[in-house]
Amino acid sequence: MKKAIPAPKARRASQAALNEPIARIVVDAYGEDEQLWAFRQAFEDDVAVPTGAFVIGEPVSVVEFDYDGNERRGLTAKCRRPDGREYVVAASDVVFPHGTDGRKYVAAYRKWMGLAPFPPKMTGASPIRTGHLLELAVLWVRQQTAHCRFLDSGRTVTLRSRRVWVPGEIVRVRPRKEWSEGNPHLSAEIECTSIDAAALALPPLRLEDRGTWDPRNEYWGEGTIARWAKAIIARGPRQAFEMEQVLPGYDFADPECDPIGVSNDLKDSGDIEGSYRMLMELCRADLRCLDAHAHLGNLAFDRMPDDAVRHYEVGFRIGELSLPAGFDGVLPWGHLDNRPFLRCMHGFGLCLWRLGQFPEAARIFKRMLWLNPSDNQGIRLLIDDVRAKRSWEDRRGE
Repeated sequence: MKKAIPAPKARRASQAALNEPIARIVVDAYGEDEQLWAFRQAFEDDVAVPTGAFVIGEPVSVVEFDYDGNERRGLTAKCRRPDGREYVVAASDVVFPHGTDGRKYVAAYRKWMGLAPFPPKMTGASPIRTGHLLELAVLWVRQQTAHCRFLDSGRTVTLRSRRVWVPGEIVRVRPRKEWSEGNPHLSAEIECTSIDAAALALPPLRLEDRGTWDPRNEYWGEGTIARWAKAIIARGPRQAFEMEQVLPGYDFADPECDPIGVSNDLKDSGDIEGSYRMLMELCRADLRCLDAHAHLGNLAFDRMPDDAVRHYEVGFRIGELSLPAGFDGVLPWGHLDNRPFLRCMHGFGLCLWRLGQFPEAARIFKRMLWLNPSDNQGIRLLIDDVRAKRSWEDRRGE
């Protein structure tokens, strides 16, 4: 199985550095089967999932490593495409970004197998023409680098430019240079960005029927009924629904592994960068992870409302695609999977208000009250101030 392949001279030093982790992983394992189990355990212990990677140039989120006892097959990796579909590939075929634990462990595993530790660079004709405008969907962002998908072909590329992006945005770029580092890279000038959820061509989130919502079963407070509630009560019973929640990497058998909860724990401990990276990985795994958009907005809300509003709006617009035209049902907060969508709406409305866009904020808040009349997020306490065009700063100063 392990036939040595000479390494290029330029890579011999980096390959030699892999001897130590290989020896450490297989030190107490005898025979290929035990050593494969040892590698599987090392991946499970040291490579956090979900994590972003590439398979044949396609961005994926690796959600699991495994070994089923088949020595010829070796280690496998379960991968999730941006559209949510999953498939299994040989772990040796996964390409992780530079500087990540995944890249180091795959290189060690490939060398143990007798393969070149680092796969050859991709070749082939490029469809990119320098100077011509291209449209890309942003999947994942880190500093001034973004992993993107071409809207017209589904091909992926790593984009570098001096601009802040938001996952789920559409970016129109004018390429300057393309090169390869295991996956295609592109340097380009950003012409403009926009939010167009329909252009992302994502599968809609399911809506599950949860029976009839009846305003007579709600508590509307003591005394006079508020103006906002009268029209909702007069409308009468409506159908209640629960929106599908997409949460890559979540194991329902182990609620403590909730990646949103882990991200919040990182933020609360002061590791803002770690929290940000985890949320970005969720977006790369599936742009329909609405809670990732909501919590990315939360991270930016205090200091960068112009960025926060884009995170919230992307999540809101993606969720909105699942609501039929003229939707008149309710999405109660009490059905837990509705909460990511309602969080995106809440953050979007607050940012619009904070940025002085009063009519837009009032429309979002009114719609929230119709979607979730129990108003667990306290919109009823804000909407009159927004309609009166009272500034965010004045309200906060009370």
